[in-house]
Amino acid sequence: MQQRIAVILAAGEGKRMKSSLPKVLHRLCGRTLLGHVLGAVDPLCAEKIVVVGHGADSVRKEFGDSVRYAHQERQLGTGHAVMQAAPLLPPSGLVFVLCGDTPLLTVDVLRSLQVVHEERGAAATVLTSRVPEATGYGRIVRDTAGGLSRIIEDRDATGEERKIDEINTGVYLFEAAALHDALPSLRNDNSQEEYYLTDVLQILLQKGLAVAACVNDWRLALGINDRAQLAEAETLLRARINTQLMLSGVTMVDPETTYVDAGVHVGRETVLLPGTLLLGHTTVGEGCAIGPHTEIRDSVLGSSVVVRHSVITGSVLDDDVSVGPFAHLRPETRLHTGVKVGDFVEIKKSDIGRGSKIPHLSYVGDAEVGCDVNLGAGTIVVNYDGRQKHVTRIGDRTFIGCNSNLVAPLSIGEGAFVAAGSTVTRDVPAEALALGRVRQINKEKMAARFLQREEEG
Repeated sequence: MQQRIAVILAAGEGKRMKSSLPKVLHRLCGRTLLGHVLGAVDPLCAEKIVVVGHGADSVRKEFGDSVRYAHQERQLGTGHAVMQAAPLLPPSGLVFVLCGDTPLLTVDVLRSLQVVHEERGAAATVLTSRVPEATGYGRIVRDTAGGLSRIIEDRDATGEERKIDEINTGVYLFEAAALHDALPSLRNDNSQEEYYLTDVLQILLQKGLAVAACVNDWRLALGINDRAQLAEAETLLRARINTQLMLSGVTMVDPETTYVDAGVHVGRETVLLPGTLLLGHTTVGEGCAIGPHTEIRDSVLGSSVVVRHSVITGSVLDDDVSVGPFAHLRPETRLHTGVKVGDFVEIKKSDIGRGSKIPHLSYVGDAEVGCDVNLGAGTIVVNYDGRQKHVTRIGDRTFIGCNSNLVAPLSIGEGAFVAAGSTVTRDVPAEALALGRVRQINKEKMAARFLQREEEG
């Protein structure tokens, strides 16, 4: 099998994005545009070269040493960009050339391109499509026999050529030897004074080397030039993701209001209700019920988990956990099997043991909570003293009464009981009863005096 290598052109500024961020680093369904392209070509090419220019440092920071880089100091056209990568290319093999702003490309499309390329014994193969609106794209000019004659850029095309609806998608497959041979012959004698990669095809034709064209769905090679096109591509990609999930056994009550990032895994028999967002590196197990109006990011959920009207970030939930409505789980939260977290509960950087319950109106931060613990309504773990955070440890089978303040650092032993309304500032031994509230005083017949003042006011 021939060696395969990919060159991704990512040096452009993307002025129409009107952004300080390089165009290829704008995100779509949780990944950068360039990340989507790299993901599509990765199963085919072990080695990938990214041609950087505008925002090069940001691109390098994003992808690190997962790819090799070629630098295009001045953006003098697509041909010039490939020239910068040429010293890194092998003398033989297959070279894919892709644009870094085509996030809808799939590995299946690239495989089909390779099949056509090899079946026809081509020196170069270009992916083309027929589009409803061709303005701005290079046109495919065919000869009388229907073969590829040349590609003319939109700005250089005649009025008649602009009527052509078959366009160049900017996706190519070259024989490395033919590409090396043709690149030195490129000239910039055009209206933009740029070196066009499309001219390589013309050079190969003139040398009598076969060049083939492969037609495919134009939406798969949709390039992103502005934020309107970014939104259009996001709609298409989300529909693709949702369809794949539904075909794998996931129920979506309303796919148009369900947002799942690329790479998120959802198990069979899980139901996603309207307004659900599954973002980043998230995994959801089987038989879960998520939503409505729930955001889960960078988290792992087991099976049979229920989450309603809540926000979860950077957390791990084991099987049979119930969360919400209106709960907020912040990073480094771990809920073990059978934990129940109710309405208006916030948990941060805490480990909650199997079967424990935090039903409502509580804050738990920097805590280690054992198994079968009950935290009554209004329980507050006071973890911050104004300078640093402190840890609270609560043993198994402990009962914390309503409206209790647990002032860290604090340890409450197994089977302890904290009376409602207590402020606990000292460790509580196992099996002990802790009362930390002011003694109640009743003043006979004084209520009317206060009620009278209130009515007069």
